[in-house]
Amino acid sequence: MATKRELEGQLAVVAGFENPQASLEQYPTPPELAAHVIHLADLQGDIEGRTVVDLGAGTGMFSLGAALRGPRRVIGLELDGPPLGTAIENRRRVGTTTPVHWIQADATQLPLRLDEPATVVMNPPFGAQNGREGADRAFLETATAVAGVSYSVHNTGSQAFIEAFAADNGGEVTHAFAADFEMPRQFDHHTDERRAVDTEVYRIEWDQ
Repeated sequence: MATKRELEGQLAVVAGFENPQASLEQYPTPPELAAHVIHLADLQGDIEGRTVVDLGAGTGMFSLGAALRGPRRVIGLELDGPPLGTAIENRRRVGTTTPVHWIQADATQLPLRLDEPATVVMNPPFGAQNGREGADRAFLETATAVAGVSYSVHNTGSQAFIEAFAADNGGEVTHAFAADFEMPRQFDHHTDERRAVDTEVYRIEWDQ
């Protein structure tokens, strides 16, 4: 198994969004955060030999991180077409041979059925830019349908919501930690070249 630092280095070649959409909150997941989440998932036995589903895959950071850790297959769902093209190129850059299936679809309306509970990884929108506070709820609802376990990134201060949602939907939060999310300047409303946003990562086991 590659170390977390080695995984971060492998993911450093993943290109971000060429034309990010503010309405979709398209921020590239930092490779250090993706490596941390995927490394934890691997240590918990949630990657190797399993189906991993990336909801809102963007340009493939989580998908490709998981693919480098020996899953049975990875499925990346992304609504916006151009980022999927970048994800395909990113797979070539990363060099993984794991089967990765890219699907252009709304991650909140899952267009597939799985024959086993999957591991879900996701960095859902927080609802901060599109006027839909709690936009991550719909992604969590999708996770309840397919996941045996999920890992997700949320805005800081989400603990009460996440724990209540999990409890109401047959889930249990087993791990939670704070993480800096480095955002580059890419929209007109950004004033800093880079900004660190406080986020929280949750691992939830779901009753399937």
